[in-house]
Amino acid sequence: MSDLVTVVGIGADGWAGLSQEARRELHAAEVLMGSARQLGLLPEPGAERVVWPSPLLPALPRLIAPHRGRRVCVLASGDPMFHGIGATLVRLLGADRVRILPHPSSVSLACARLGWAVDRVEVVSLVARPVEVLHPAVQDGRRVLVLSADGRTPAGVAGLLTARGYGASAMTVLERLGGAEERVISGAAGQWSLPVAHALNVVAVECRADAGTVPLPRLPGLPDEVYEHDGRLTGSEVRAVVLSRLAPTPGELLWDIGAGAGGIGVEWMRAHPENRAVAVESDPSRAAVIARNAAALGVPGLDVVTGAAPAVLAGLKAPGAVFIGGGVTVPGVVEGCWEALRPGGRLVAGAVTVESEAVLASWQGELGGDLVRLAVSRTAPAGGFTGWRPLAPVTVWTVVKPPVRESAR
Repeated sequence: MSDLVTVVGIGADGWAGLSQEARRELHAAEVLMGSARQLGLLPEPGAERVVWPSPLLPALPRLIAPHRGRRVCVLASGDPMFHGIGATLVRLLGADRVRILPHPSSVSLACARLGWAVDRVEVVSLVARPVEVLHPAVQDGRRVLVLSADGRTPAGVAGLLTARGYGASAMTVLERLGGAEERVISGAAGQWSLPVAHALNVVAVECRADAGTVPLPRLPGLPDEVYEHDGRLTGSEVRAVVLSRLAPTPGELLWDIGAGAGGIGVEWMRAHPENRAVAVESDPSRAAVIARNAAALGVPGLDVVTGAAPAVLAGLKAPGAVFIGGGVTVPGVVEGCWEALRPGGRLVAGAVTVESEAVLASWQGELGGDLVRLAVSRTAPAGGFTGWRPLAPVTVWTVVKPPVRESAR
């Protein structure tokens, strides 16, 4: 009897493409788990077969638990540790209870067909994710591989590219990679005419911007014009400084308090695909605008919380960084954010009025950190000439929460 779960990667070529080791494990299995399609690729051994339900993840623990002590083999598409069930099982059971027998991933097979270097390609998964998450990867001259959710994904990708001003991008859809019925379809995004491809496909994109398309880099300080807003938007220059002080690192959570149009949270999440953010906004109409901006700029996963701080902060997961763009004069806001902030986390707050500046100065005197005043001027017509038009100065307070001392743990 064994508590080890073996995960076998399998491709569209099925049994014929498996290694001898993978075949031996499948022959010896007492329980086989996988999708109906994957199980259908195998000959009929005597093992009990368990077909994955939908949705799978909530049901996975109760599917695995009854078979403890039996030889269990789980089937996975391609490389189980690349956006696959293998990584999920390791998190659930522990690395010591999971054995992985990988197969070439769809990315490896696609790059082999296209002659692309795998290390020079950005991979974006649209499996159970909206097509808008592709936006940050769309940069002129870059190659992107999209892992499709189904046969409608290629048309969705083509539509996004065209609307974004990248209709000239070359698209290649690779269906059933590695199988006998493998097929490759190519065309420009702006002229894409295939409404539905085979469900098993990946989309290769060579991004080419149309003339006049404004680039949207992942660096902070996107042009103000790309946001929908009613004036409650941190200007691009100040936004760049604030993000540099928030110092996003992969996987961290940000609270954006008094989020306005959501610019800080959006650009925090654009900095890395694993970054997360909660935008807190008391005005319901502005909260709706934040959600639209997040989708349009490629981070539809931004969590928008409608309500007033500090009351709505209760129950939110502790952040690694906080930006207070509005509400520093509201009693309890700074205290609540500081208390929730993780040790070593950064708190950044902005002020544009004398009253809010006084609050920041008081907190700086109590908690430390530094105060910086940003004064930005932009050119504007002045009669027949060009002059400088100053924007309202912004005072920015930055403070780092001290790490927990060893003796206090």
